[in-house]
Amino acid sequence: MILVKVILFALVFIIPTRFRVFNLPSFVFNVVDFDLGLSIRARFFFWPLVCQDMDNEEVLDFDVDDDGIDIEPNDMLDDTTNSDAATYFPDGDLEPYEGLEFESEESAKAFYNSYARRIGFSTRVSSSRRSRRDGAIIQRQFVCAKEGFRNMNEKRTKDREIKRPRTITRVGCKASLSVKMHDSSGKWAVSGFVKEHNHELVPPDQVHCLRSHRQISGPAKTLIDTLQAAGMGPRRIMSALIKEYGGISKVGFTEVDCRNYMRNNRQKSIQGEIQLLLDYLRQMNAHNPTFFYSLQGSSDDVGNVFWADPKAITDFTYFGDTVTFDTTYRSNRYRLPFAPFTGVNHHGQPILFGCAFIVNENEASFVWLFKTWLAAMSGHSPVSITTDHDAVIRAAVMQVFPEARHRFCKWHIFKKCQEKLSHVFLRHPSFESDLHKTVNLTDSVEDFESCWFSLLDKYELRDHDWLQALYSDRRQWVPVYLRDTFFAEMSSTQRSDSINSYFDGYINASTNLSQFFKLYEKALESRLEKEVKADYDTMNSPPVLKTPSPMEKQASELYTRKLFTRFQEELVGTLTFMASKADDDGDLGTYQVAKYGETHKAHCVKFNILEMRANCSCQMFEFSGIVCRHILAVFRVTNLLTLPPYYILKRWTRNAKSSVIFDDYGLHAYDNYLESHTVRYNTLRHKAFSFVQEAGKSLYTCDVALVALQEAAKTVSLEMKNEVRRTMANGHVKGSSASGGEQILRNEDSQQDEPEDEMDKKIIELRNELELANRRCEAYRTNLLSVLKEMEDQKLQVSIKVQNIKISLKDSL
Repeated sequence: MILVKVILFALVFIIPTRFRVFNLPSFVFNVVDFDLGLSIRARFFFWPLVCQDMDNEEVLDFDVDDDGIDIEPNDMLDDTTNSDAATYFPDGDLEPYEGLEFESEESAKAFYNSYARRIGFSTRVSSSRRSRRDGAIIQRQFVCAKEGFRNMNEKRTKDREIKRPRTITRVGCKASLSVKMHDSSGKWAVSGFVKEHNHELVPPDQVHCLRSHRQISGPAKTLIDTLQAAGMGPRRIMSALIKEYGGISKVGFTEVDCRNYMRNNRQKSIQGEIQLLLDYLRQMNAHNPTFFYSLQGSSDDVGNVFWADPKAITDFTYFGDTVTFDTTYRSNRYRLPFAPFTGVNHHGQPILFGCAFIVNENEASFVWLFKTWLAAMSGHSPVSITTDHDAVIRAAVMQVFPEARHRFCKWHIFKKCQEKLSHVFLRHPSFESDLHKTVNLTDSVEDFESCWFSLLDKYELRDHDWLQALYSDRRQWVPVYLRDTFFAEMSSTQRSDSINSYFDGYINASTNLSQFFKLYEKALESRLEKEVKADYDTMNSPPVLKTPSPMEKQASELYTRKLFTRFQEELVGTLTFMASKADDDGDLGTYQVAKYGETHKAHCVKFNILEMRANCSCQMFEFSGIVCRHILAVFRVTNLLTLPPYYILKRWTRNAKSSVIFDDYGLHAYDNYLESHTVRYNTLRHKAFSFVQEAGKSLYTCDVALVALQEAAKTVSLEMKNEVRRTMANGHVKGSSASGGEQILRNEDSQQDEPEDEMDKKIIELRNELELANRRCEAYRTNLLSVLKEMEDQKLQVSIKVQNIKISLKDSL
């Protein structure tokens, strides 16, 4: 190998300069890529031993419009990006001169571009001349990239809006090189050369920024491909290249070139990978017609892809009140965003509502995706949706989900903080802790505002642009602004576990699409197995009760194990809290709830006795669907023994996925009976306390109150007798004919003649019989509901066994 290099070195450097230009071996030149006869892309490859950058490639792009005109201007190349070509470095200070010959037009272009690189300017193709005889190109002119002036013709610009005006670079420079082909020899010779420029030239350390000299060498491409496959982005790849080559000027291209190369490389590979995805989706749909998928664009030119399996669609009907959409997964080597829609089931586990691959991350793509997903979910919009902190996604959410509460993922924002404020984290180790306290531990909007600005002042960050943008969006990510909306989280301070967790451990940045489907199916199987296990534990492992409270026993029979554990924490937590009434406004009572000895940290609870509803300043129930310890403390002091139905969300119960129509009534029938009595009792007691408090202020009012109470007792007793009579009369009339009705009236008339004592006895007997009948009816109804509930439990257990058998069979295969 060394001998070959020595021979090549001798061929290149020992022969005369003139021959070195146009008598090189044939393998040095290569002309490729003829685009339908309209454009020619010439590539001049110089042997890596000569080039210091090794396989460094240089491309000059030019177009030829075959319209029969002799002189053909070509200004478009100034706006094109550079492709692959090898740089030609002439020996010493060789400059072009008239008569200098080249073997081909491509050699002349490579020579002039190499000369321009050494001098410090960029080149482009200006014009060409064709032979009238056969149409072949016989003359070319290469110019400085700053030649001429920009075309400011109003006809080209008046009908279109220029969104991003480009910097004017052309200043009328006259520097150029003209070459002409000899008819006899077929060689090209310099026919004209203008050396002088009317602008400053670029120093050597900045030449790599010029368009015609921005080159990605073969070894650099190999390194970029390797790092891209490992999941690295353009910025990190450029850092690695700069370190490898010893400086940006030695790399020979910019980060923009690297980004464009990666994008082009990705686009070429995406189509083949997308075809694998389409084949998979078609196969799944053929196997199960309820499997939903949709493409944006055509099969030949696919944009975005969305799909949802039947389980995802069914789960959304039970748990689609809150949704998370995440585009931070980069599931393959081409950085194609994998975007799952996820939620939370009745065990607090993440569940899938559909998936998408997003080729174009623009507003139109997200609008299409959200509308497609909404159609797959039968058009039911969620109550809340959580996404990345992204302006484009926010605009799409506002269009498709105008009624949903949109939240930015707090966990991702904190992750970005580590990137945007890395210098602050390094300089001030306490900053991260203070930031978390400010966001998570503030109890009110006023408290957050005060702590936020104190934090900025403490660390001198008032002028930080990114923090100012975060503050402007505070209503969409800071917990104190979001507690009034349901997000199905156990507390407002936890991480959004549904984001980036469903496929954790299965999919990462190095996963390609051919591997993706196996890992995707494994993730689905694993999540299903965990859900089945949680169902089994809920049905067969009753939790340990920590208090004698009927409310705890009630919750243990209704909630899943995970949710009951969370409720139990709140219930046991009430033992350290004291609730004292602060205000009494008729049916609405206001209570201050605080730990013993911490009255300065009290929470305000407003309790409506008639409606049996309470609102707490912490808003935990509104945010998570679990009643907080502050409300439970108020229930305790008001002798409310069971949870009202309003505070038992079906989505958190063990029968959340039940389809039995009696289910809701079965859960709450006995509770409704208790609560109706409790409501009446609490209402009367509330009124009686107010009456006694006012009447006891003096002896006279006390005597008047006693007389009024006696009259009230007589009135109530008489009304109870009348109520029994009305009940009996209504019962007989409904079950009798007209003649029967007359008989009832006669019986009532005869009863009026009977002694009052006998009537009272009969009333008491009938009342006892009615009460007994009511009890029997309630017992029958309770037994019926118990049977229905037992059937539903058995159905769930059978479903669990079936799923376990399926999973074991798959494992054995």
